[in-house]
Formats: sequence, structure tokens, C-alpha cells
Amino acid sequence: MAIRKIREEGDEILSKKSREVEKVDERIQELIDDMLETMYKANGVGLAAVQVGVLKQVIVIDIEEEEHDPVILINPKIIKEKGKQEVEEGCLSFPNKFAKVIRPAEITVEALDRNGEPFKIKAKELMAQAISHEIDHLNGIVFVDKIIPGTLEYVKPESK
Repeated sequence: MAIRKIREEGDEILSKKSREVEKVDERIQELIDDMLETMYKANGVGLAAVQVGVLKQVIVIDIEEEEHDPVILINPKIIKEKGKQEVEEGCLSFPNKFAKVIRPAEITVEALDRNGEPFKIKAKELMAQAISHEIDHLNGIVFVDKIIPGTLEYVKPESK
């Protein structure tokens, strides 16, 4: 496993569409492991492969603070949305920037799991927000493209 470099604002790869994974092989497994390690090191709750420079439809999410129980989504597709929620978001690719966006309150997603097996996941609130945010990344959309005008804030990082 390895920590990968997170691509940041201004990197043109973040505006590109990711390709479907055709085969869940050892390279995809290694990518997933590296993405998880990178996400945890950066204290994130989600990461899309494009954020580490790989244009593949792979997402890792873990909204738990203590117990790690990551959700792996390969080739995810939102098949149902319900309701709306106004939420504050940040993004590992936009360090120290936060803004309010509108996301679905509930979603149903079809994807492949880490073993390449198809499954469905129903998500609400924070999980729905995280999955929607990461699926946007796969489509070349970043959260600053969706912000509610006037809500963008820059939080100065604490010096170490």
C-alpha cells in the first residue's frame, strides 16, 4: 500500500470523465488499498480515483470516525434520488475551502463491490452526500461547480 498524491484545484484531470472499470483485477485492488490509505491519512470521508490521478470509476468512502468500515463503489450509478439537503462540503482536492451545496437527501446506487460483484446501496444524509460528491468527481464535476453563491469560505490552515 502507498499514499498517493492528491490532485488539487487547477489540475485539469479533475475536470475529466472517468472510464468504467472493465475488470476488477490486482491493479484495481491495489488502487483501492492505496486510495483508502491516502483518504485516511488526509482525514477525508471519501476519495475518487481521479483525485489520485487515475481515470477509473472507483470510489472509497468511510464516514465512520472510529471504526473503519469503508464502502467501495466501482462503476457506481445513481438510480434513484429522493429529497434535497443543503449541506456544507469540503474536498481533499480543494484544501481549506468549504461551501454549501444542494445534494439529494436519499439515493439508491448500483455498483460493483471490491470483488466485482454487483450490489445496491441505499444511502441517506451524510452517506448520500458523500456518494453524490464522489460520483460527481467521476463525471469531472467538482463541488465548487455546485456551490450556493456567497457560501464559499477559505479556512486558514493552522500552522504546525
